[in-house]
Amino acid sequence: MSTKTTVRVRDVHISDATMKIILAKKLEMSQIYSPEGAVIPVTLVQAGPCVVTQVKEDESDGYTAVQLSFLNAKRLSKPLEGHLRDLPKAKIIREFRLNDTAEIKRGDVIEASTFEVGDKIDVIGTSKGKGFQGVVKRHGFKGGPASHGHKDQLRMPGSIGAGGVQRVFKGLRMAGRMGNDTVTVKNLNVIEVRDGGILAIKGAVPGARNSILKIQTV
Repeated sequence: MSTKTTVRVRDVHISDATMKIILAKKLEMSQIYSPEGAVIPVTLVQAGPCVVTQVKEDESDGYTAVQLSFLNAKRLSKPLEGHLRDLPKAKIIREFRLNDTAEIKRGDVIEASTFEVGDKIDVIGTSKGKGFQGVVKRHGFKGGPASHGHKDQLRMPGSIGAGGVQRVFKGLRMAGRMGNDTVTVKNLNVIEVRDGGILAIKGAVPGARNSILKIQTV
């Protein structure tokens, strides 16, 4: 015998005094012409709709934050099923630290229409992973001469310090994993709020296409 699950959601409007937050998926880069004819480079993102899955408070959790879910999922793990017991199944769950959560309740739906043209935002994402790279690509080293007896030295790092200390000092710029880091781009502008939850954000944002972004007003 099948049981019917009741999904409890309501639209929420976040006032200007509260930080606006949303999760988004990066779509592509494009360009928009201003009324004066200038070309504005923009990144198009699919923002929301997001459902508030948890509101954390100082008394119970030690800090104030709001947890949002994004993108529908076909199946969930048992812990997530319990956590989202009366809410839609979601693939992505992220948390935003907020100073004031009084206006936000569990089950609220946050959409892209919350944002307005001209809003200043910070965009947080994961940069493209580039694997293990050498010092020329990773740190911009010049490299060595290509001739006059310098065989196989063109992209070498060179000396890594004194030998007498018998160790390598911390913080030296050496070869290693590049990219796949959490990156925040600050003070971007919302240029357009389109139908279907599409935001046009001036400039570039971290990550590859279809990567997940956290967007919040400054």
